[in-house]
Amino acid sequence: MLDPKLVSLLNKQINMEWYSAYLYLDIYSYYTDQSLNGFGNWFYIQTQEERDHALLFTHYLLNNSERVILQDVRAPQNHFEDFRTPANTAFEHEQQVTKSINSLYAVAYEIKDFRTMQFLDWFVKEQGEEEKNTEDIVKRYDLFGGEAKSLYLLDSELAARVYTPPTLVL
Repeated sequence: MLDPKLVSLLNKQINMEWYSAYLYLDIYSYYTDQSLNGFGNWFYIQTQEERDHALLFTHYLLNNSERVILQDVRAPQNHFEDFRTPANTAFEHEQQVTKSINSLYAVAYEIKDFRTMQFLDWFVKEQGEEEKNTEDIVKRYDLFGGEAKSLYLLDSELAARVYTPPTLVL
């Protein structure tokens, strides 16, 4: 049985992961509508990753005989007017997710819940990658996005991303 405070935070994290999937679906839609299909592809795959993260947290709670309490997932309220803003929005969002994961870890550490800490280890590492990847897109856009040919090449590179499901063992 998990600590009730930790269960509550894990349920909130499930909601945050579903919101992340919604946010990236919104960004995917924006880029695809703007004919930046490579950018769209990258964020469509990110949508799938976030969905899987929500499911991993769900499975963890259920595997520990805890109740999953689903909450409303608010719709993103973005009105993008340029190509850089969605990528930067994703980077800033990943920083918030990292803070949330770190807070979960801190609570698990405080109550000496080593099993949950071990579960969260994967997410701590994953968040490092998530922040780096989204920051790289912003930085590369800043370097190359102002020129049409360079934007085309960056878009083509992002189109090469393929979905790889997480390999976290529960």
